[in-house]
Amino acid sequence: MARARLDATLRRVGSRAIAPASRLFRGAAPSPSLPERDQRKLIEQLRACLEPLLGAAIARSRAAEVAEVYLTLDDVGRRRFFALLAEHCRPDRATVDVAVGHYAATAARPGRSADLAAAEADLRLALVPGWERLFRSFCGLDEGVKFAVDLRADLLRARREPETVDPDAALERLDRDLRGVLEAAFDVGLLELRRVTWATPASVLEKLIEYEAVHEITSWADLKNRLGADRRCYAFFHPGMPDEPLIFVEVALAHGMAAEIGPLLDLSAPVADAEAADTAVFYSISACQAGLAGVSLGDYLLKWVVADLQHDLPGLRRFATLSPIPGLRAWLERQLAEDPTGLVGLLGDDQRSRLAEQGGGDPEAALARLVQGPDWVEEDGVAAAVRPALLRLGAHYLVRETREGRARDRVANFHLTNGARVERLNWLGNPGPTGMAESLGLMVNYRYDPDRIEANHVDYVLRGRVPTSSTVSRLLG
Repeated sequence: MARARLDATLRRVGSRAIAPASRLFRGAAPSPSLPERDQRKLIEQLRACLEPLLGAAIARSRAAEVAEVYLTLDDVGRRRFFALLAEHCRPDRATVDVAVGHYAATAARPGRSADLAAAEADLRLALVPGWERLFRSFCGLDEGVKFAVDLRADLLRARREPETVDPDAALERLDRDLRGVLEAAFDVGLLELRRVTWATPASVLEKLIEYEAVHEITSWADLKNRLGADRRCYAFFHPGMPDEPLIFVEVALAHGMAAEIGPLLDLSAPVADAEAADTAVFYSISACQAGLAGVSLGDYLLKWVVADLQHDLPGLRRFATLSPIPGLRAWLERQLAEDPTGLVGLLGDDQRSRLAEQGGGDPEAALARLVQGPDWVEEDGVAAAVRPALLRLGAHYLVRETREGRARDRVANFHLTNGARVERLNWLGNPGPTGMAESLGLMVNYRYDPDRIEANHVDYVLRGRVPTSSTVSRLLG
């Protein structure tokens, strides 16, 4: 689809006047791996695309042809494409030096505010790399926004691949600037919040199944259950990608905060009365576009959804998540390997004693056994004995384990940044394979209090304080 729409753009805005410079591959498509002979042609095409005096229509036409070439490339060719952008589309050093000199000379002459403003503008323009101008041109094409999003997904993947060489961090700068272009393109004022229902077009529903990242949607019946009368599903869309959800949240309408994921996913569970519900439980939030990683969408989504639910269902009194703790087990394994005594030292005397009973008097050995496998869940008395210790360690991990002033757990950091507080840990909230592998079955509720969201956000982001309920504070001792 993207290729067809780009071809349509070429037909509409193409011009014979630009053919010699910008259609070097016409009649002889580049090799997918972009070998050296084709790289030389692409460099010439990029230079033609970035001529500073081009009119907008011609610049857009040439950008469309660069995009068309990109779509023919394989993974090797795309890595080479990014390398060419980084090498040949950076700011021109001589132009920057002239602009810096002009700015310095103008600043040295007092009383020339208008001249100084013009010199500042010239300097800013000189510092804009050609690749950023190209990215902006891509976004102006039909299907160009989606193309730019997918382009960044490819760039992020290329940066992670061991074959990629980036000695001067040029690809990092490419990514930073492309993310900046996408942040502007996906400004919250341009986004549309839609409620997704069973009546939503199947093409969108299929994407929910594809993109669900927290609790797999196993069938159409499963999806229908998640869109039932006691459920809500909301997604952000962009006018440049009208049929592509950007991020979506699944909500259960219930009495009280849910403590287990099983009943929420149970297709045989009775349908609750949405009008009688007092709690909205956000149990799955999935980002759909890899190329929008780092572009803030989720915080706006939850705030808008809370407002929408308050309007439609005024009986709702609580807004909370039922969230995984994806980094807990890995953190426990690392602590057991590096400082097992320190880890056990986080426990109270009674917790250590009960844990030691399961390890022949050695609490460290007992904890190591718990982390190694889930079999203990089925053993009589073991789960009850180790529950206090694991809840204490889970609370410590969420509230006190930080990295650069933020919660170490990525899901915790997401919700705390958005203004939630750590409300409650749930024992064996997800005893399935994924839950045991990530967090030994523990789940957590983050609560969004509309009257405290801003204050919680400020406490966490500016002061490094993790808002917690009294229940969680008691777990910490």
